[in-house]
Amino acid sequence: MVGAGPAGAAAAYAAAVAGRRVLLLEKAELPRYKTCGGGIIGPSRDSLPPGFELPLRERVHAVTFTLNGKLSRTRRSRHMLFGLINRSEFDQSLVEHAVEAGAEVRTGVTVSRVEQHGPAVPDRRTVAVVVAGEDRPVLARAVVGADGSASRIGAHVGVKMDQVDLGLEAEIPVPPSVAEDWAGRVLVDWGPLPGSYGWVFPKGDTLTVGVISARGEGGATKRYLDDFIARQGLAGFEPRVSSGHLTRCRADDSPLSRGRVLVCGDAAGLLEPWTREGISFALRSGRLAGEWAVRIAEAHDAVDARRQALNYAFAVKAGLGVEMGVGRRLLRVFAKRPGLFHAALTGFRPAWNVFARFTRGATSLAEVVRTHPVARRTLDRLDRAEARERAAERAAAETDAGQPAPSSAPPPS
Repeated sequence: MVGAGPAGAAAAYAAAVAGRRVLLLEKAELPRYKTCGGGIIGPSRDSLPPGFELPLRERVHAVTFTLNGKLSRTRRSRHMLFGLINRSEFDQSLVEHAVEAGAEVRTGVTVSRVEQHGPAVPDRRTVAVVVAGEDRPVLARAVVGADGSASRIGAHVGVKMDQVDLGLEAEIPVPPSVAEDWAGRVLVDWGPLPGSYGWVFPKGDTLTVGVISARGEGGATKRYLDDFIARQGLAGFEPRVSSGHLTRCRADDSPLSRGRVLVCGDAAGLLEPWTREGISFALRSGRLAGEWAVRIAEAHDAVDARRQALNYAFAVKAGLGVEMGVGRRLLRVFAKRPGLFHAALTGFRPAWNVFARFTRGATSLAEVVRTHPVARRTLDRLDRAEARERAAERAAAETDAGQPAPSSAPPPS
């Protein structure tokens, strides 16, 4: 397993519980800081190892929604909506559970590449993991790449991305009076850039404040973060950490394996496209990767290994892939009509109830569209409206370029 984040730790745990020898390689020393909002929704909680105790910093019962700083409305729930964690503590606990299950961990190790052919590979059932600065590679029967969004294992597999976003975040220590005002409540702001939003997540005496938008608008994204922090009255507090990261979502036809190598989590581009929530996708895909890595390790030939890798891909696409498809549709609509989402969540109780059920893990975006006719018809109608807008924009562009716009009238007989 390459990478000791939630995906890699989940894969290591699953393979170790199955009785395989597992080596988990991580380039950083643990615990380490990770740029992340740290929201633990129901699907994340339900994917944790048995007996895992979440190191929660806050339990969220209320959400304040704003539309680019305006039209503030707070919704509350009698039940906890989701929890907030610091990733350094959460990731460390996941690794410890993998170790307790029998996995071995090596930190401070940078994996340069993997090889499935050549002199470093003794036979066709072996993968060589080349470690920087070491003369001899690590040999394995199966490899799981969970080394983040800039994954070297993902490059080996040939992972393709069709959505890249920039997230900027600040960890801001605040006095007790400010922390008390945020206790149990988060803020979500639908931002000024297409598909953007911001958040304030309280974690004891620290507020995690961040924004995310499509890559390519770095200056505008930074201005959004600065304005967002100022609007919350937090500009006078010095951040403990300011950081940024790219999130990447896979293309539909992107591979999830190559030979005896699998990818999961961010390395595979498995992320919810609308909210860019990745922890639950990392945990779920990591568990699947660990389980199928065991099957691949036990495969007697390339044909059997290929069959098991295809089964892994099918399991990912049948679950997480379907959710990503719905998320893409929601993002397309949200990028055009953020006010519609704000109005629905703040003024239409059934929409809020769906949001609350989703965060608690009682439903999924795919299930909502599949089982709620109103949601399905609304999304279909918005999809068609967006398609018409794109067609009109293309026609206008062709006309401006001196090309005739396609006619909707039938050809003469």
